[in-house]
Amino acid sequence: MNNKLYRSRTDRVLGGVCGGLGRYLAVDPVIIRLFFILLAFGQGVGALIYLLMWIIIPVEGQASAASVQESVRAGAQEMAARAQDMGNDVRAAVQAPNPRAGLLIGATLIILGAVLLAQNVLESLNIAWLRWFGFDTLWPLLLIIGGLVLLWRRARED
Repeated sequence: MNNKLYRSRTDRVLGGVCGGLGRYLAVDPVIIRLFFILLAFGQGVGALIYLLMWIIIPVEGQASAASVQESVRAGAQEMAARAQDMGNDVRAAVQAPNPRAGLLIGATLIILGAVLLAQNVLESLNIAWLRWFGFDTLWPLLLIIGGLVLLWRRARED
């Protein structure tokens, strides 16, 4: 376990916060990333905490004598540069879209529309034994099925 918390330069997806926390706490950074995602979707504070940590925690290799203001300024500048890079990536993806992405988005919209339509029809018919067929129940089931399909495909590749 490190004695000082830094954002990782090497193990990063966005700002290196989870990589640095993983190294500091001696925990796999993937677990910390999942924790932040769950906080973001569950309580809504995960993204805010991540962004604050990105700004406040100094990057690995930065002089430890740097003031808090310098560390915050550097974190904010890095975040702005990363946001601009991501914006450029999105712009390039929109200008030359992947044909499979359109297929995936179209299928997702059709499935979502079918689920919402079925939910409205079932509510109007008032069939008691089909009340479980709601979006609140169905979307976690769809996520589980999607995860199982990804794991199955990955196992077939290996």
